Formats: sequence, C-alpha cells, structure tokens
Amino acid sequence: MSAVEEQSPDDFLESSRTPVFPVEARFWAGRRVFLTGHTGFKGGWLGYWLAQMGAEVVGYALPPEGERSIFCALALDQVFRSMIADVRDLDSLSSALQEFRPEIVFHLAAQPLVRRSYREPIDTFGTNVMGTANLLEACRRVDELRAIIVVTSDKCYARNEAGLPHREEDRLGGTDPYSSSKACAELVASSYRASFFSGNDAPTVATARAGNVFGGGDWSEDRLIPDAMRAFGVGSVLAVRNPASVRPWQYVLDALSGYLMLARACFEAGAAFAGAWNFGPRPDELRTVLHLVSVICDRWGNQARWELTPQPGAPPEEAILLLDASKARHNLQWSGRTAFSEAVGYTVDWYRKQLAGGDRTALRELTNHQLAGYVT
Repeated sequence: MSAVEEQSPDDFLESSRTPVFPVEARFWAGRRVFLTGHTGFKGGWLGYWLAQMGAEVVGYALPPEGERSIFCALALDQVFRSMIADVRDLDSLSSALQEFRPEIVFHLAAQPLVRRSYREPIDTFGTNVMGTANLLEACRRVDELRAIIVVTSDKCYARNEAGLPHREEDRLGGTDPYSSSKACAELVASSYRASFFSGNDAPTVATARAGNVFGGGDWSEDRLIPDAMRAFGVGSVLAVRNPASVRPWQYVLDALSGYLMLARACFEAGAAFAGAWNFGPRPDELRTVLHLVSVICDRWGNQARWELTPQPGAPPEEAILLLDASKARHNLQWSGRTAFSEAVGYTVDWYRKQLAGGDRTALRELTNHQLAGYVT
C-alpha cells in the first residue's frame, strides 16, 4: 500500500483549516482536461471557467439543445476544442482520450432530466449508465491520467422516508429512470475504482453528487428557473406545481468550485480523496420552491407573476430532498460562498441580458464579471 493510500483527508488538514486544494489558475494553467457534457449547462460553465484559468480543455458531448444554450450563447466552440460525439460510442470516446492524453477528466455527459427519463428510459439508462462505463473503460488506456471526477446527482439515493439529509454512505436507489440511472452510474464508478483503478499508479476516481444547481444559461425543460425565464420573457405567468417542496438549491459556481477542488485533491493527494462526495447547502440554507419563486419574481420586477398549477397524474416527486455535505466542508474545506438571494440575482441578470438581445461579447463580459466576483 502506498503512502497516499494510507492517508486520510484529515492528514492534509492538520496545519490549516483554510482550503488545501483551492481553485487557482496557477494549478489549472496548462493542465490537460477532458470534459464530457460540455454542451450542457454545468458543463458549459465548467469548460469556460477552466479555459479562463488557462487549462487546455477538450469537450466531448452531443450537440447543444437550442440556440439559447450557454454553449451557443458564449460560442464555446471558439473558447476550447469541442468534439460533438456520443459517450455511448466507446470507440469514438477511446480515440478522443487516446489522442488528447488528459491529466484530469470531468464526466458530466448525461440525460439530466427526471421527466424526460419517463419518456425516454432506454436513452436515459444508455447514456447515464453505459456512457459512464464507456468513459471509465476508455480512461484505462490513458497513462497520463491522474484524476477522474464522475458527476452524478443528489437523486442517486434511495428514498429517505424520515426526511433526513442524505450522507455519502446512505443506500443508493431511485424509483424513476433518471434517479435509478444515476445510482447505477455510482455503482459503475465504484466497481471500476475497485477493479481497475486501485493500483499505486492508477488515477483516483471520485464521484460528485449535487442537485438543483442553477445559474445563467440553463434552458432545460421542466426546471423551475428556466421555466420562469421562459414565462417572464414573454410576459406569461409561471406555472408552479409544488410550492411547498424543499430542494438543495445551489448556485452553479458553488457546485463547480466543489468539483474543481475535488479534482485537485485527487490529483495531488490521490486515493485519500477517492469515493463519493456530496455538495450542497447547509441545513439552514434550504429553501422551498415558493421561497425561490418569490425571490425570482422580486428580482425580475412587478410584471413577474406565478400561479399554482397542480398536474394530476404527473410523475411523483419527493416533497423534501436534503444533502449532508459535511464531508466536503470538513475534508475539502469547501462551502457555498454565494448568498441565496445574490445567487438568484446573478442568475436573473444573466437571463435578462440574454433575453434583451445580448450578443456573445456582452454575455462573455457578464460571465467574466460573475466569475471574477466569485473568485476574489
């Protein structure tokens, strides 16, 4: 057993309680990073942030969904190399990794929508489960690789009837196809970590679990803030299904900073940081759907309105979904840095700029401003 394998995360925190693995350009500059899912919402933000820090990024994903996506809005194919391909194609994925020889891999490619998973269960399992298996299989042939971060979801856990926050060691599960597929992706990552990535020279494999992440540029269907922006942008009323539901709402840069810190920890400290990690708000930072809608409406202005619109026969949804992120807060010294109202404000400002006709230059300037404000 190597020295790294004998250590625990606490060994890296003995002398300081400040982040040992902070998000810094000096670490990421020149680093070769392979990013699946770069045409999606979180993947687009992560790819742009990495590129701004000087990383050499290659993105691998299906085409973006719609011209308003953050990928198209920021013209990310001009910011870093973009490969339009499918993670279900093992040969293509293997060739891309063999050509680029990355040091770090972020796997975000997924079918990310619960309701769509009911309509497209086979595609959901194919992308989320076999896509993950393909990515990890292809990574076995990259000797330069040091860290692999597989992003799953807070919905990978089995239903908690007591309403307690989910901890990393809780039972995996999920009844809808999306949640189940993410639990399966966690099992795939765990199996590959134990079977193929446990040697002294193997890359460290970790999984990141976060949910209800919001920020500018997300136009996915059946998500509260994109639905609100679509409605308010044309003067319509926002339909709200379950105003009393509680979710671990989290600003996109807070979640991504956790992924970046975890990747650096895996790169520099190895197996001590392998395994599963939750990223989410503290218990006193949880908010209901109604609270979020109220803050969105206040930020948008007097014309923003919502109405309760029950949907009989709709797929079931958990009333309360909570994450315990104390492991990340203690072992990575990670925490959400953005106050809830500020995060909603930044998000609405981004959408408002885009809906007002902001071009690529204007949206990049706003994105740069929000990133600069976050890291200072």
